Amino acid sequence: QVQLAESGGGSVQAGGSLTLSCAAAGNFGNCMAWFRQAPGKEHEGVAAIRSNGRTTYAPSVEGRFTISQDNAMATLSLAMDNLKPEDTGMYYCVATRIIYVGSVCPITTYTYAYWGKGTQVTVSS
Repeated sequence: QVQLAESGGGSVQAGGSLTLSCAAAGNFGNCMAWFRQAPGKEHEGVAAIRSNGRTTYAPSVEGRFTISQDNAMATLSLAMDNLKPEDTGMYYCVATRIIYVGSVCPITTYTYAYWGKGTQVTVSS
């Protein structure tokens, strides 16, 4: 059974920083990622990381967010700097069920079978 537990969310002012963490347990594939969902909107892929460390970022966060993993993907992190009000949303830690064969992990919703319950991030202007 795969368990993903997010922590680290909170409220910050624009320009501030937050770091999200995800404790992962169980057997899952070689890709993990962070998704977010703003009220009334669909899930949006933020960043992904392969077990070999290769990363993928959404254009809206590139240069501001950094995804990392530790302990053979037992811990996933997302360091978020220069936060903007449009970064507000519920942030989810996700993992694949299968071994993804591409060179980098995608940030598409259908790729990820396992989802955590989420942690809220609110950025005020």
